[in-house]
Amino acid sequence: MFTVGIIGTGAISDAHLSAYSELADEVPDLRIVALADLSRSGPEAKREAFGLAEARVYDDVAAMLEAEELDLVSIATPPSAHAPLAVQVLDAGVNVVVEKPMATSLEECDAMLAAQERSGKTLSVIAQNRWREEMVRLKAVLDSGKLGPLSHTRIASLWWRGHSYYDLWWRGTWASEGGGPTLNHAIHHIDLTLWLLGRPRAVTAMMTNAQHDNAEVEDLSAAILQYEHSLAELTSSVVHHGQKQEVILQGARASVSQPWEVAAEVARPNGFPEPDGDADVVAELEEFAATLPQLTRTRHAGQLADVVAAVREGRDPQVTGHDGRGAVELVTAIYEAAIERRVVDLPITAEDPYYRSGTLVERAPHFFEKTASVGTQEGYMPTGATAQAEASDEATAPGAAAADPAVAPRD
Repeated sequence: MFTVGIIGTGAISDAHLSAYSELADEVPDLRIVALADLSRSGPEAKREAFGLAEARVYDDVAAMLEAEELDLVSIATPPSAHAPLAVQVLDAGVNVVVEKPMATSLEECDAMLAAQERSGKTLSVIAQNRWREEMVRLKAVLDSGKLGPLSHTRIASLWWRGHSYYDLWWRGTWASEGGGPTLNHAIHHIDLTLWLLGRPRAVTAMMTNAQHDNAEVEDLSAAILQYEHSLAELTSSVVHHGQKQEVILQGARASVSQPWEVAAEVARPNGFPEPDGDADVVAELEEFAATLPQLTRTRHAGQLADVVAAVREGRDPQVTGHDGRGAVELVTAIYEAAIERRVVDLPITAEDPYYRSGTLVERAPHFFEKTASVGTQEGYMPTGATAQAEASDEATAPGAAAADPAVAPRD
């Protein structure tokens, strides 16, 4: 039997519970045997909602780890709790997959990686958008070299959240949430940026709070990433109506984008483009994309299938703890550049103050002060033309949410 435990039974845990259920035909001996939260009401509600009659519920993580023989634990809590819980589980000799973002500082990420190293266990970080057909298509086209050298990439992580979104007790402060949409929403696109392009050489950025005067953190940031011979721009937002996320890769021969579109120009003798572009290059890229195999499983189910297989096969998962750290490093560089109003070179070393836990709390501006604090928010569901494709990681949680940062629900 392959046994799984879940820590944190709020909104994001639905994606994990659903994914493990979907894997039942592929891994017939997989069982969710334990659910933990500070209050038993959350685990009990999830046990009922997902038909997990044999799963045991806990209001103490240490008790769960002592009582259960677990192969894998999913950590689905607010970001500030990821590091201590992951270290605790790894030190107990159990493999871990932790929700995004990996942690709220590079110092915490390295503590998690150190725990993985001394335990010899697996540590993976959720980056479920790598298991989306359109993203796999972009990656394959880019890796094929058919675009030619990259010139420019545009990444738009555009969401909209109403004023009351930041009334939830743990949202909207640097201490408990770790940041605004740059960390907690754009982390998906930041991971994709690193997956597609690699680590940039340098970052500059600006941020503000445009619409949420009940939150300390930013609700909008814009960053420029410098690569050797190209630039990328990244917008992270919860103030954009329509919620249209996109990735556009501009190469020497053509551009491809998500949502999927191919464009290619051909030059006249004077360098200006022909009106109809280069139909041959467009056809070549469309034909190549059409040959790509479809994914067996997508999003959380695809990634968790890989994690389970990695544990059983004794190999690294496709998304490692080092990948999760890379995303946090880029977020850290964006925040540092915006706060200090300067260009930040990568990698960020341990000597940089922003490497440490607590520096953002000390140095980040409070755009506004938090004015409300509610324990739970029910009935939440994202909207927008393209947000539905990414909604499963922010699904509504049945049952009450815990009111403690260690195991409370995420967005």
